[in-house]
Amino acid sequence: MSPPTFAIVITAYEAAGTIAAAVESALAQTRPAEELIVVDDGSNDDLAGALVPYMDRIELVRRENGGGAAARNTGAEAARSDFMAVLDADDAYRPRRLEAIAALAEQRPELDLVTTDARLLAQGKPVGTFATFTPFIWENQRTAIFWTCFVGGWPAVRLSRLDSIGGFDEQMRIAYDWDCWLRCILDGGGAGFVDEPYYDYVLHQGSLSASRAPSLWERARLLEKAAANPSLRDEERPELERALRMHRSRAVDAETQAAVYGEGERAGLARLAVAPRLESRARLGAALGFLAPPLARRLVHEDRPAEERLPAEAA
Repeated sequence: MSPPTFAIVITAYEAAGTIAAAVESALAQTRPAEELIVVDDGSNDDLAGALVPYMDRIELVRRENGGGAAARNTGAEAARSDFMAVLDADDAYRPRRLEAIAALAEQRPELDLVTTDARLLAQGKPVGTFATFTPFIWENQRTAIFWTCFVGGWPAVRLSRLDSIGGFDEQMRIAYDWDCWLRCILDGGGAGFVDEPYYDYVLHQGSLSASRAPSLWERARLLEKAAANPSLRDEERPELERALRMHRSRAVDAETQAAVYGEGERAGLARLAVAPRLESRARLGAALGFLAPPLARRLVHEDRPAEERLPAEAA
């Protein structure tokens, strides 16, 4: 078999200030990509101007703004290689990343998702790796993917597998990557991992504060979708249901925290307290948050996403 080919696809929106560094990192790979595609997702800044020095080495695809899932689908449609390697416009590949995932893909041709660990950067400084907080899982991936997105957001995905599942779900605004990898794995695709932090992922302090609860609800939504997936096996449904209860409970906890510690609405907690598929602790926290916020604070502690905690901890 011929070695697999790779297209690095960078999706960009309002990224004129960071796109050059992302492109430079893709061009500096020890194992060059067969294609380097930049998808401009309807930017209003001077993204095109920032790309002028690279136009002879990249393919620029422009589209109307449609969000991350739509931009990745556009990149996949433009690619002619075996794999699409994801790179966000404010992140970077370290020089050996493509070499590492290409070697793994060649050694393990049954894999449809291949990735590496990622170095987490806060204020320009490394503060840990993705796998430290979310370890990669080799065994029982079909059910492990219900609990955590152990693949991360930046693997290389085999385009034939991506096409067979219909690409990224453009109705999802936040968890479309997790949803996609889950559907790939349920469709029969395996995931593999190189335990070296060859991807630089930039953490933006405070970026998830306002969207934390919606992000957690989106995770629950992708599992609700999975329940209707024809590739789901009957023996996997109990595990899916347990994971769904956990993710829905985390979303309710976030709503309760916002109401009793921040500026969230208390009124909605009454409805959440009687919602289905919840752990009893989350249900009680929502009820107390509605009826007696001081008591709720004893049960539901103020918490912040790791993306916000890490910069302070690193300092």
